[in-house]
Amino acid sequence: MTIKKAISQRILQLCEENNITLNKLSTMAGITQSTLNDVVHGKSKNPTVKTIYYICFGLGIEMKDFFDSDLFHNLTDND
Repeated sequence: MTIKKAISQRILQLCEENNITLNKLSTMAGITQSTLNDVVHGKSKNPTVKTIYYICFGLGIEMKDFFDSDLFHNLTDND
C-alpha cells in the first residue's frame, strides 16, 4: 500500500471510529474541507506533516496514535 493511500484510509477509519464526517473533522482540525478531501481522495500527492498534525489535534490524538495502525506496515512509495 502507498503512504498516501494508508493516510487516506486511516483518516476515514478514524472518522468512522469517532462517528464524524470529513466535513466535521475539517472544522475540528481547523483546515479547509477541500484540503482534507484532497488528502482523502488522493489529489494531494504528499500530505504535509502539518496537515496530519492538525487532523490529530482535531481528533484529540497524538501523531503516534495516528500512525499506530497496521495500515502503515509494508508501505511502498509507488503511486
